[in-house]
Amino acid sequence: MNFRNFLSRMDEEIIQEIIGKSAIQILNVLDVDLSKVSNLQEIVAEIHPPIELLQNKVIRDILFDILKPEEVGELCEILGMDNSYDSLKRSKYHNQHQLISLLSFFDIEYQQEESIEIEYEQIIPPSYPLFQHQRRALNELKSKLGNNSERVLLHMPTGSGKTRTAMNAICDHLRTEESTVVIWLAHTEELCEQAASEFARAWNLLGNRNINLVRYWGASSTTLDASNDAFIVAGLSKIYSSLKSDSVEISSLAAKCSLVVMDEAHMAIAPTYQLILEVLLSFKAVLLGLSATPGRTWNDIDADQMLADFFGRQKVKLRIDGYENPVDYLIDQGYLAKIKNSPVLYEHGTRLSEKDLGYLKKYLQLSDKFLRVVSEDQRRNILIIQKIEDLCERHNRIIVFAMTVNHAQLIATVLQARGLKAYSITGQTDNHFRKGIIKKFKGESDECMILCNYGILTTGFDAPQTSCAVITRPTDSLVLYSQMVGRAIRGKAAGGNEEAEIVTVIDTKLPGFDQVANAFLNWEDVWE
Repeated sequence: MNFRNFLSRMDEEIIQEIIGKSAIQILNVLDVDLSKVSNLQEIVAEIHPPIELLQNKVIRDILFDILKPEEVGELCEILGMDNSYDSLKRSKYHNQHQLISLLSFFDIEYQQEESIEIEYEQIIPPSYPLFQHQRRALNELKSKLGNNSERVLLHMPTGSGKTRTAMNAICDHLRTEESTVVIWLAHTEELCEQAASEFARAWNLLGNRNINLVRYWGASSTTLDASNDAFIVAGLSKIYSSLKSDSVEISSLAAKCSLVVMDEAHMAIAPTYQLILEVLLSFKAVLLGLSATPGRTWNDIDADQMLADFFGRQKVKLRIDGYENPVDYLIDQGYLAKIKNSPVLYEHGTRLSEKDLGYLKKYLQLSDKFLRVVSEDQRRNILIIQKIEDLCERHNRIIVFAMTVNHAQLIATVLQARGLKAYSITGQTDNHFRKGIIKKFKGESDECMILCNYGILTTGFDAPQTSCAVITRPTDSLVLYSQMVGRAIRGKAAGGNEEAEIVTVIDTKLPGFDQVANAFLNWEDVWE
């Protein structure tokens, strides 16, 4: 049975279960013809890979209900089960043989991962190299740590390779310190995953023994009773909860730890985070802070002074001979593209309640619940969609940073319905489908293609043609904002573009950055 033809049996109720009510409502507002069932059926078939639909139990059960009785009998016979709809629904299809049989019934080819061919003779270039300016910063950092500095902050501008430079320092530390634990702290899941992925890559290339990589954030159920030789990436909110519930466990971990790395180090003196650091540093560990903005605020010198004092005024910054500001050097040399900022103002959005303000004050970020509410603002979403359509006139590759998984799917669905090549990439996307879409996105083509993503492409994603980033979320973290911007500002010297356009949706009633400000030298007087 042809699966695409089979999908033509879907009615609007089934389609709504798959693509969401919000997407259909927006299509009705923009053009009622776009929300016709026949058009919606084509959208489902175009942007959802068959295996993704059939591996989702809720959707799979709905699709089984539209099989004809004789088709149910044929499929049950193929699968070796009793002839009934219930039999089909009870099976989980985790068994590879069952899954292949199910796919073959719908004439879907099961595609296995491609095998990697090994070249037995080849010239090996450095796989984790540093530019000269990064090596200079690394050497200065190692010198300070070697002089028994207990706390040092590494200050490098966005796009200059701060994370890569830090990972080189961490790998050096782990190669020197046997049987030890290094803890990396970050306040968002995106930054935690960035650190974990980047360490895995760096240690794979630079390591000298097995290291246990521990992911400890969000829904992670692992314990912090880590053996020696571990790199632990911990979400600050999760480790704070652990500290409150079992301080003995955190103290035991601190006793094994020799290095603590604080991402977005300008947040280190927030009361909650400072408590975590004090406990982790209570034994022998040294602290390495990372920041593109080594200050707590833009204009409160007392708060900035507290941060500088917390790190003992020990700061390593990127230095380039002949340049007062290294950002100018990075742009001049083509490591960074020239940035065109195109803000989109939205003046009538959701307001922060007292509870939202309390959460923001405590955790220094907006809550996921609040962001979900903002993501469902129809007028705001239409404004975003219209802007992306305009961007397609001058960009071939655009990355959209959505606010939630559903938000990414909604934007991709509407853009696809309006004739654009738009796809949603999230943690829930089928791995094979995701690889295929990313491969197309990285390929050379004059056709505009849009990747709407949530929590996937903020880092570790290399697509040189990308010349535009659309940031739809109110982003209160300069580092996270910079990570998103960084997907599009790769300069020509690094295989990217001469110019890049950054579109930021600015909710005038909410906190957030509207552009990456030239703030590299803003806090120098505080640290000196």
